[in-house]
Amino acid sequence: MIIRPIGERVLLKHQQKEEVTKGGIYIPESARQEKKEGIVIAVGTFEDGKELPLKKGDRVIYGGYQADEIELDDEKYVFVDFKDIMATIVDEKC
Repeated sequence: MIIRPIGERVLLKHQQKEEVTKGGIYIPESARQEKKEGIVIAVGTFEDGKELPLKKGDRVIYGGYQADEIELDDEKYVFVDFKDIMATIVDEKC
């Protein structure tokens, strides 16, 4: 199935919360912080038809209070407005 967001929206696959720390310690549900991080699945366009400066596969951090969640093929996805994307995550080796 191909989903193409309309307008200045981005479809993300939400990254799951960590259940175990890197050191192997289990984090109880009540202590987990909601990560607002996701992987771009599809991108809409600006009103003038220009492409948004994101591409499929980008890792992003997003904010905002409104996000529409959907479930497809037992996977959870979220639509967010482009204005709520705060940053892309770039893995660089120092």
